[in-house]
Amino acid sequence: MSWLEVLRFSGHALGQHRRRSLLSLLGVTIGIVAVISLTALGEGARRYVTDQFSSLGSGLLIVIPGRNETTGALPGIGGVPNDLTLDDARALERQLPEVVTMVPITAGSGSVSHLERSRQVLIIGSTSDFRRVRELQITRGRFLPTGEVSRGAPVVVLGRKIARELFDEQNPVGQPVRVGDWRMRVIGVLATRGTQMGVDMDEAVIVPVATGLRMMNRNSLMRIILQLRPQVDMEKAKRRVLAIMSERHDEEDITCLTQEAVLSSLSAILRTLTLVVAGIAGVSLTVAGIGIMNVMLVSVSERTAEVGLLKALGASGREILAIFLIEAVLLSTAGGVLGLAIGWLLIDLLVALYPALPASPPLWAVLAVFGVSFGTGTVFGVLPAWRASRLDPVAALAAR
Repeated sequence: MSWLEVLRFSGHALGQHRRRSLLSLLGVTIGIVAVISLTALGEGARRYVTDQFSSLGSGLLIVIPGRNETTGALPGIGGVPNDLTLDDARALERQLPEVVTMVPITAGSGSVSHLERSRQVLIIGSTSDFRRVRELQITRGRFLPTGEVSRGAPVVVLGRKIARELFDEQNPVGQPVRVGDWRMRVIGVLATRGTQMGVDMDEAVIVPVATGLRMMNRNSLMRIILQLRPQVDMEKAKRRVLAIMSERHDEEDITCLTQEAVLSSLSAILRTLTLVVAGIAGVSLTVAGIGIMNVMLVSVSERTAEVGLLKALGASGREILAIFLIEAVLLSTAGGVLGLAIGWLLIDLLVALYPALPASPPLWAVLAVFGVSFGTGTVFGVLPAWRASRLDPVAALAAR
């Protein structure tokens, strides 16, 4: 028998047992869909984080109050030995010639209201440079005024969605609103920005940082963002920040993060999670392979007479082995192709529903799908094929 005849014979045999073949095909397909979908989600999450950090520009140092060693928790959580103050922020800006922009940030939740309309919102306290660092656009009015950071005016910039909910399509610039217990004047409205670094800027309001600290009755900043000149040695600048803050606080009680280090750590974590979930999904492929082996073993027992007839007609054991092995490979490979197609359709549907998540399966996952689906049929088809090739033709014909 030629290889073409063996292939045709195997395909015909699968067609004769459609229900059994479809069930085996379904098992492989589900496993492939799981692998493709989960790796696409992991890769999408990694790209989303990368894009979010890239949107902040480059050359950023992030100063956060607290250290793992001093607080026993994540930086900035669970209390800190010393507050991170506006004076600290000004000292860093003054003593670091590499700093182009210094942005102090505080944040908290509260209500914003106009007449009878009210909403709970995120209140961000910062400076005029916050707009440049976060690459925000203004659709109406202007952003926070420049000037001394310790002098906070009673003004507010509204996120696009908040402005629409409070004022409909009217121009809110110049109108009074109440933010918490404070009467404020709207000076600007942000253009639609969406979620950035986990914060929906369309549902946030921005006030001067000194106003925000007084409004929230606190002294400590949530963080200080330092944007440095291009080509500056980030690690050297980081050590300089730690030295300045240690001198001011008499201990090293802050965490200084570089943008690249945070991005690298998050990317590594997300890649590891992607591999883990892909491995978990791969277990279903193993189960599907065992199902193929069981189906092929049953097929061998049911087609004993057929094998005997083929051997009586001159088919060699090697050709019988090839027939049953190709049947298993055809099942698993077809399941792989079908699973890849369904998985890709599900990913396209997810991206259509959530455009912010750039989910797509990595190339290694697609190649692995084809390799694993082919390998599943080969590995788990060997035992049934070997048993079929070892059947005695006389005993096989007698079993008929």
